[in-house]
Amino acid sequence: MPGNNRHKMRGVLKVSLVKHMNTMVGACAILLVTLIAAVGGAPSHALAEEFAVAAASDLNFAIKELVVEYEKQTGHRVKLSLGSSGNFYSQLQNGAPFDLYFSADIGYPKKLEEAGLTVPGSLYRYAVGRVVLWSPKGSSLDVSKGLAILREPTIRKIAIANPKHAPYGRAAVSAMEHFQIYDQVKERLVLGENISQAAQYIESGACDVGIIALSLALAPAMKSAGTYWQIPAEAHPALEQGAVILKHSKNQNAARQFLSFMQGPQGREIMTRYGFTLPG
Repeated sequence: MPGNNRHKMRGVLKVSLVKHMNTMVGACAILLVTLIAAVGGAPSHALAEEFAVAAASDLNFAIKELVVEYEKQTGHRVKLSLGSSGNFYSQLQNGAPFDLYFSADIGYPKKLEEAGLTVPGSLYRYAVGRVVLWSPKGSSLDVSKGLAILREPTIRKIAIANPKHAPYGRAAVSAMEHFQIYDQVKERLVLGENISQAAQYIESGACDVGIIALSLALAPAMKSAGTYWQIPAEAHPALEQGAVILKHSKNQNAARQFLSFMQGPQGREIMTRYGFTLPG
């Protein structure tokens, strides 16, 4: 074969090979896009973040539902810690590694904001809580008579959260003072580390009766295990609750998304179901 013809043939082969390779690359790209679309949501989940939330224990059941739905919809992961608002406040002052803080007393996040420890503009008043007098089923106590029953000599132990660092404990003391029975019953008070522990004391039988959060009394397990009487709102200072994003957080976008979800229709439905009064 003459030299010029051989060169032409080689050129044709090279062009054909390049075209074939380009076709294969294109097909692979299409296949990859198709696979990503088929698994639905994989791109966002690949960017999933984990962030830490410190939450007042009155949110125990409500926030667990919120977390499940939020994780399902976003792919982000929430590391949840529950406890007393005051204890968390002390920890956050000392640099505890939480990204988002939910307090049963909005005063605590406001103090963190004043100290420059929060993301500016992130403070959110998420709810107002309520307190109830609760007793287990089978008890001879009629809680519908209100706090006056706490005077009964058959009651040996009354559970409340520790008022030194738990807002619900302070509300309980204020309510008893409002009805002028605190001095008569204070020696029988048993203090829980937080409001969830106070509820456990009554539910377990360690205490006869107690003052707990409405949000806990409405949880399925406690709703079926006891009865409650809602203490009038005017009997104690309003339990205004607030959330804030911490300035040192490395996951501020995910934390903002969680607050936005909480403010949305699904989040509001969950919070309302647990007896919280929501901001307008």
